[in-house]
Amino acid sequence: MLLAVDVGNTQTHLGLYDGDELVDHWRFATVRAATADELATVVVDLIGLRGLELDAIDAAIVSSVVPTLAAEYEQLIARYLGGAGALVGPQLRTGMPIRIDNPHELGADRLANAVAAYDRCGGACIAVDFGTAINYDVVSSSGEYLGGVIAPGIEVSLEALSQRAARLPKVDLAVPKRAIGKNTREAIQVGVVFGYAGSVDAIVARLREELGEEATAIATGGFAHLIAPSCEQLDEVDELLTLDGLRLIWERNAE
Repeated sequence: MLLAVDVGNTQTHLGLYDGDELVDHWRFATVRAATADELATVVVDLIGLRGLELDAIDAAIVSSVVPTLAAEYEQLIARYLGGAGALVGPQLRTGMPIRIDNPHELGADRLANAVAAYDRCGGACIAVDFGTAINYDVVSSSGEYLGGVIAPGIEVSLEALSQRAARLPKVDLAVPKRAIGKNTREAIQVGVVFGYAGSVDAIVARLREELGEEATAIATGGFAHLIAPSCEQLDEVDELLTLDGLRLIWERNAE
């Protein structure tokens, strides 16, 4: 079994694969100060929900945008998995040429999304990841990573709004029933959900125009289910895109 771990700034998404089949997956809050032993305890508890123990895991692959946690997951792999695992980075084969100014700048999660999106579509594609930031990653029809866009994420914007505007509360998000909010809570929900949907549509449309060919747009990430239904430019939603990309990268390096 393969443990795939996507460490984000806000959440960590963990998936357990038996070959190509996803056995289960879990999300938990990213704690930047967590140690390798604490992370191992979380993993043991989660896979225990499926009646499994740590020795059922043959290897692990990790993408991390938090450098301190990348080091801790390396220790976890070394201490508890006998070194059978890897962190996504330049040392791994992905089968995808990186056509940007500095390939080392490309986040591991963004690379995993691009690999999974191209494998899924078999042609030009755009992965849109709704995380702490909203990342747009563009792949050509020949499977080359061309670049992308980074925009402020939804939680970041909500926190800034409540912190900078004394009379505006922090609200729980939901898909608005109408565009004209009848109270402050509804007005904020409309502004965030429809505002981000419009932004996503505009950016994806520009990317398609610049790409100059048909491209499938796939949404993923924690807020994809909230924003995607209000978007016209998104074709699919796949909350497992990053995990599948990690699995594919592992397979390409295990051959």
